[in-house]
Amino acid sequence: MEEQQLLPYLIVLAFIISLLLLFYVRRLLLNRDAKPNILIGNGQTIGRREEQDDYFSTATTANGTIAVLADGISGLANGRVASTIAVTTFIQEFLKLNNTKNIPLFFTKASRLSNTEILRNFKGTRGGTTLVAAVISDGYLYWGAVGDSIIMIFRDGEFININQKHILESLLEERYLAGEVTKDDVLDHPMRKRLINYLGYEGFKNIEICKAPIPLHKGDKVILCSDGVYNSVTEIELEKILSKNISPYDAAQEIIEAVEYKRLRNQDNATVIILENGW
Repeated sequence: MEEQQLLPYLIVLAFIISLLLLFYVRRLLLNRDAKPNILIGNGQTIGRREEQDDYFSTATTANGTIAVLADGISGLANGRVASTIAVTTFIQEFLKLNNTKNIPLFFTKASRLSNTEILRNFKGTRGGTTLVAAVISDGYLYWGAVGDSIIMIFRDGEFININQKHILESLLEERYLAGEVTKDDVLDHPMRKRLINYLGYEGFKNIEICKAPIPLHKGDKVILCSDGVYNSVTEIELEKILSKNISPYDAAQEIIEAVEYKRLRNQDNATVIILENGW
């Protein structure tokens, strides 16, 4: 008699358990197809320049999240135009991307299109821009760079440098390591900071791209910045800000505040983008 009285309750309990199991399975399936949560922050200052030659943009698609930063060359005319063309071209080409397998090819194609478009737009007048671009897709970092803007990963309180600066000093350092010149030859060369590769240059060489995608850890911060940032604040100052438990946006704003706080007489345009890997 007691078993008959309990039977309706057991049926209801079994039904509730079945619903909970279905809900759990559905949640697992949704999470399996979900894209990593990438938090984005950025900051910028014009510094002591008359014009803002830095330009940047970010976008997210089914193939991942991209950040692009271009630093128009202040010593040449139309720096702002060059950086805008380059960033816009990269974003447009990324939006056309239909497969993550084509990400490395995307960097090469977008850089060549940018270079061609800048040269066509300027019609013989001088102009150019540096550029760094980072794509985070399924927990991996893909990147491309040309010029002297930089990409870094901030992980567990330490920086991992990613790209090489395309300046004369880099070539001189290679010659120093080969024993062809002295350290003083490198440090005293008056043109050591001169760019040797950039977009908008008739002799443009291939963009530097990652040989293989870099697996990211949860909490890794991918930093893109123009030389107006890294020439103004020290690595220790950056580390102090990035180690804080704050959003990428707040961190980017603090970095720019640190740049402006220096009140350097010749402060260049400064831009920083931070992508934090949420998975």
